[in-house]
Amino acid sequence: MELISIIVPSYNEEENVPYFYEEMAKYREELRNLGAEYELIYVDDGSRDNTVGEVKKLIEKDSSVHLVSFSRNFGKESAIYAGLKKSKGDYVVLMDADLQDPPALLPSMLRAIKEEGFDSVATRRVTRKGEPPIRSFFARMFYRLMKKISNTEFVDGARDYRLMTRQVADAILALTEYNRFTKGMFGWVGYKTKWLEYENIERAKGETKWNFWGLVKYSLEGIMAFSTAPLTLVSVLGLLMCIFSFVLILFIIAKTLIFGDPTSGWPSMICIVSLISGVQLLCIGIVGQYMSKMYLEVKNRPIYLIKEEI
Repeated sequence: MELISIIVPSYNEEENVPYFYEEMAKYREELRNLGAEYELIYVDDGSRDNTVGEVKKLIEKDSSVHLVSFSRNFGKESAIYAGLKKSKGDYVVLMDADLQDPPALLPSMLRAIKEEGFDSVATRRVTRKGEPPIRSFFARMFYRLMKKISNTEFVDGARDYRLMTRQVADAILALTEYNRFTKGMFGWVGYKTKWLEYENIERAKGETKWNFWGLVKYSLEGIMAFSTAPLTLVSVLGLLMCIFSFVLILFIIAKTLIFGDPTSGWPSMICIVSLISGVQLLCIGIVGQYMSKMYLEVKNRPIYLIKEEI
């Protein structure tokens, strides 16, 4: 029997932990028929509810369930990285505890790797049914933007839910940066990937932990981790503003020589100064964001801290 390590990042998923376990159990026999057994690695990301307690109940009755509990909330990306480090399977799967990643796809994902020669099988949603329209709109815009400004492959609607070989998992583990954006990392490492499409599934229980601002910050992580286009934009913008300022100076000199009215135009001048100041602050802010990422990297702090491991 080959082993599949199923990594389940969990943050305040008390209600979903046992429900996810029961749903996975329905496909255990089918996976065994394909020559594979699985282990469940719940990574508790500093939950404030009884998520850890629910996982411990499962451990008492099933030795294939494991727990990694953080000392505080480090974020989903850290939870994914911790799960990858703890996994020992021939194959590794990333799944959300809320069952928006359907376990029913796992057998077909495993067949694709074993029979069709793929290195990983990833999933993408073809619809965003149940999501707020504004959130869906900005998500689509993000993927369109990333396709234009990054050399790394980004697939619209891509989920973290994927099955990969040990080789692919080890390649992701080799990327040890502190600021992590896993969706981009999978595209960066390459390997032969098959995409499975399915319609969006709403959470089984509870509410999403992602708010709009959290998704905006997450998207900025992706842009800065896999593109230097903002820095190029800053350079071009600075050049254009210099040209604009030079032309404006020539215009003012010519106007003064012709009309002899050097004191008029103060309101427009204030507007121009404000515009240029705003552009400068924007450029400094973009550069500052990249520098802040460098600052966090050179501090070389651990990506997560474990409080308890069973």
